[in-house]
Amino acid sequence: MEAIRVHQMVEKDGELRVTGLPFRKGQYIEMIILPESEQITVRPPLTTRALLESGLIGMWKDRNDIGDSAEYARRLREQAQRRK
Repeated sequence: MEAIRVHQMVEKDGELRVTGLPFRKGQYIEMIILPESEQITVRPPLTTRALLESGLIGMWKDRNDIGDSAEYARRLREQAQRRK
C-alpha cells in the first residue's frame, strides 16, 4: 500500500487526532510523524490573466509533430492513467 500523507495542525499539546484512514479494526500500522517546516508557501489562486500570461495557452501551436492538440492531450492523459 502507498504511504498516506496528512498535513494537520496540532490543536492540543501532545495530541493529534487523525480520522478517515483506510484501515480496519485490529490491523497493525506503522506511523512516522514529522514536523513540517514553518515556512509553508501558500500560492495565490491562478487568475485567468496569469494563466494567459504564463505561456501555457498556445504552447503547442507551432509544433509540427502534434496535429490535433486536443487528441494529443487526451492520449497523454490516458498514458498517465495507465502508469504505475
